[in-house]
Amino acid sequence: MIRKYRKKIAVVTATRAEYGVLKRLLKILSEDKELELLLYVTGTHLSKEFGYTIEEIQSDSFPVREMVDIHARGGGVMDIAESIAEAQLKFVKLFSADLPDILLVVGDRYELLPICTSSLLLRIPIAHISGGEVTEGAIDDVIRNCITKMSYLHFPSCAEYRNRIIQMGENPQRVFDYGDIGVDSIMHMERLYKAQLEESMLIKLDRPFSLVTFHPITMLQDSSEQLTELLMALEKKNEYLYIITKANADIGGESINKQLEEFCETHNHCILFSSLGSKKYISLLALCEFVIGNSSSGIYEAPAFKKPVVNIGDRQKGRIKAKCIIDCPPNRNDIIAAIEKTEDIGFRNSIKNMQIPFAGGNTAERIIDTIKDFLNNNRINLMKGFYDINFLPEKDIL
Repeated sequence: MIRKYRKKIAVVTATRAEYGVLKRLLKILSEDKELELLLYVTGTHLSKEFGYTIEEIQSDSFPVREMVDIHARGGGVMDIAESIAEAQLKFVKLFSADLPDILLVVGDRYELLPICTSSLLLRIPIAHISGGEVTEGAIDDVIRNCITKMSYLHFPSCAEYRNRIIQMGENPQRVFDYGDIGVDSIMHMERLYKAQLEESMLIKLDRPFSLVTFHPITMLQDSSEQLTELLMALEKKNEYLYIITKANADIGGESINKQLEEFCETHNHCILFSSLGSKKYISLLALCEFVIGNSSSGIYEAPAFKKPVVNIGDRQKGRIKAKCIIDCPPNRNDIIAAIEKTEDIGFRNSIKNMQIPFAGGNTAERIIDTIKDFLNNNRINLMKGFYDINFLPEKDIL
């Protein structure tokens, strides 16, 4: 009997948020008899400063192929540059040894640039989830587009993002709109009850609470002034309990986290966590009054629960947004006004039955089935060419 070769699917996760998005897909991959999952864990997963979230991955019993320490920190430009250089050296060696049939990545983190470059140099095709998006306030925007052009298969979260990828020269036959992988993941996730959250987090949820996440605005030199305005608003609106998660390991992340630590030490209604883990975060999201900050979780996951979102500043500018999202400038009075809008009964009633822009349900299965189809039927040709769009002559454009 001829034994069938199992295709090797490399998946890389570098952050807590990314892992939460990937978790359901990883479970399906790990149980697929036709595939071999090669899971590489890197970035802030291996940092105690950011919650050492490798423990969550291990508790979920996923087989980790390699833990790749790139000394990820949220300091200055040189810290990020050194992490990128270290990732480049380590991943090209790992991929050279393991030779996966395809690399699967999600998002736009800087860690992915050297990882995808390693794959490109070794002629390993890349499947990219969540391309075609726009975030004008973050360097992620440029990184995401670089990864798109390095990738062969594309799985954007909606039709508009699919069109953008095609506009970048990618053939429509390789761009698939199956909905958002994060929304898909939370629709299938088992959640914790309030009492379970209180016991595991050692807190009391005895008053209305909000989830807060604020990341550096990497297109700006300094994000501390914007964070100060947010914190002054939280100080004023102290009838809520604020559950705050630390910032990513982006440029300026360390100073953001230090500012958060100092504030929470003197404000009892604010509790800071390095990381909550995906199950706790989603469970809290289902129970909270509103979400506030500048994280993409407010753009994707919160609308799935019909939760009001106060989105501060320009970090998420350009993304498609649900009706529940209240954009506001990084000014304490505007932030307070936005919080008060989340309390308005009319506003809350208006979003109860709203349509969310990003579908979900069986996104992970469809992504995996498409990857298997391309691998098993030899449909990958890395000399992919450039897909031209027939634009109207300029004189015909209004």
